[in-house]
Amino acid sequence: MYTKTPRTTSLREKDRMSYSREEAHTILDEAWFCTLSFVHDGEPRALPTLFVRVDDVVYVHFSTGGRVALGGRADDLRVCLSVTHLDGLVLARSQFHHSANYRSLVAHGVAVTVTDPAERDLAFTALTEKVGAGRAAATRPPNAKEAAQTAVLRLALDEVSVRARTGGVNEEEDDLELPHWAGVLPMRTVVGPARRDQGVTAPLPDYLRTVPSAWHEAPTLKGEHVILERLDLSHAPGLFAAVGGDDEVWRYLLNDTPHTVEEMAQLVADAEDQHVRGARVPWVQRDAATGEIVGTTSFYGVDPHNRSVIIGITTLGRRWWRTGINTESKLLLLQHAFDTLGCVRVQWEANSLNTRSHTAIERLGATREGVLRRHKKLSDGTWRDTFVFGLTAEEWPAAQSSLRARLRPRLT
Repeated sequence: MYTKTPRTTSLREKDRMSYSREEAHTILDEAWFCTLSFVHDGEPRALPTLFVRVDDVVYVHFSTGGRVALGGRADDLRVCLSVTHLDGLVLARSQFHHSANYRSLVAHGVAVTVTDPAERDLAFTALTEKVGAGRAAATRPPNAKEAAQTAVLRLALDEVSVRARTGGVNEEEDDLELPHWAGVLPMRTVVGPARRDQGVTAPLPDYLRTVPSAWHEAPTLKGEHVILERLDLSHAPGLFAAVGGDDEVWRYLLNDTPHTVEEMAQLVADAEDQHVRGARVPWVQRDAATGEIVGTTSFYGVDPHNRSVIIGITTLGRRWWRTGINTESKLLLLQHAFDTLGCVRVQWEANSLNTRSHTAIERLGATREGVLRRHKKLSDGTWRDTFVFGLTAEEWPAAQSSLRARLRPRLT
């Protein structure tokens, strides 16, 4: 617990106050920005800035030419640091009793300039790692010129108080009869999907790959013929070698045939973005014996509530047709869907003209259930009709036995 001081003692609504270190650290660690307030040349200043907490210390950084850095060189810059999370708007029947649910922190103290090189490096690394574990190692550290342009201030967390409000509407009893809507409007900060900068060829780091649920994970699935692993940009060259430029492989898919590694990389980048958004779960297919990339496959239409997925967006290089790779790949995906995720239904969608695909899907044990007319727009602007196939959990045991019987052992 932090010790109360005159500056951290509340004069009203004392029941909302806390001096818990754990609560204070949680508020700081969830926040990206703080406001650092101080007096410079007799004038009040308030600067929003990124920060990071390390143990019971907060580090902030500024340009060495900024007012806060210049003031901090005297090692006596008295500051007030504040952070607030808005968790909801409380709407009452009366205007006076409108409020907010929030968690806030205020810290008082003296900010000092960090001069020790090791501590400066620690602060830079900690701020970078706040984005995600491993980010510091995957980026260039500041060079001498950049370090000279940046001042790091340290504020010890000694005088700290937390104020929070939770719950619903609090208003006078007479207001309860008013015919107005009342309640809480929850609010939260949402991190959107990462947007790749132009020219980036590195795979999306795991710490930026937040998927909506376990149903959207792409675990490695291993068989005797094929290994499925999560698709990322590092696979683009090998994938192009396997299926790039082959119009027969791409004939009935929604995308045009990629004719360069760059075009393939863009398709893979799009798949990664769809994965983060929860629209697709993409795998690359590898030959289990050689490790060679042979194609891709995916889940999409992932629906945890109705416990169903769609298998599709599959490519396989012609060298590996009728080798057992496609059959085992579908077996692995079906096992993951039914046995791991607990699906009650797996679906396939195929271009109505793709008779080869229809036959392959039906050989998996699926039933053709209908046709969706003018269902999807093709790259040339025309519309395709889509055949829909389904396999249910009740049908899965028989389908699994049939697939295993059909799957020939790999010849050594």
